[in-house]
Amino acid sequence: MSTKLTSIVIPTNNGLPLLQRLIQSIRTYTDDRITPYELIVVDNGSSDGTAEWCVGRGITFIALSANAGFPAACNKGLRIASGDQLMLLNNDIVVTTNWLLNLSSGLAQEPGIGLVGPVTNYASGKQQVTYSFDGIEQFMRIAEQTNRPDPAARERVLRIVGLCMLIKREVYEKVGELDERFSPGHYEDDDYCLRVRMNGYGLMMCRDALIYHEGSASFRQQSEETVQQLLARNRQLFIDKWSIDPSTFIGT
Repeated sequence: MSTKLTSIVIPTNNGLPLLQRLIQSIRTYTDDRITPYELIVVDNGSSDGTAEWCVGRGITFIALSANAGFPAACNKGLRIASGDQLMLLNNDIVVTTNWLLNLSSGLAQEPGIGLVGPVTNYASGKQQVTYSFDGIEQFMRIAEQTNRPDPAARERVLRIVGLCMLIKREVYEKVGELDERFSPGHYEDDDYCLRVRMNGYGLMMCRDALIYHEGSASFRQQSEETVQQLLARNRQLFIDKWSIDPSTFIGT
């Protein structure tokens, strides 16, 4: 059982229906008596009423005048976060039964673990798992069966995808912020995971925390060619920074 406060930082850009769905799922499936949390929405220049909706519901909100990208938005949210644990969460997620409880348990399971993540239906690498489901309601029932707390269902990995990362505050204070050279996004999570490991912390994937991911919702607003160019550019930025090909640990 975790009584540590978790700050949940959610960047968003013109995705109000997704954000509403996510926050509803957080309210429904997170017992704040067991896993207390605060919400911090960072809005990348939306024009769809996101600001009014968040303010009207008393949600801590940071408004950026333009789209600064995922890393910058995360950093701005992290700077005002007060939690013992810090979570970066995509707006196109739907959380599930026991999601935060099991992730928090994974983070505390071994002293050397600094960052954990869930499994999901849409991700790269090991975190993608395959379940047959017809619609979100059936997925939620599968997650209810899957998300029974189980320390044996958690394993050390070399990489956690940035769609849902839970980080110890001491790790954030030691490792620092996301590297904004990767804006608007892609490979900033690989970079962060590498830096966490370089500072002596381990990463853990929690198979007892299955969440739903819509998948690249913000980047779908761009053409496939634009996305591929961004991926290629940021991959090269990563290689230039570390002299390591990120594909060496993406699948692990």
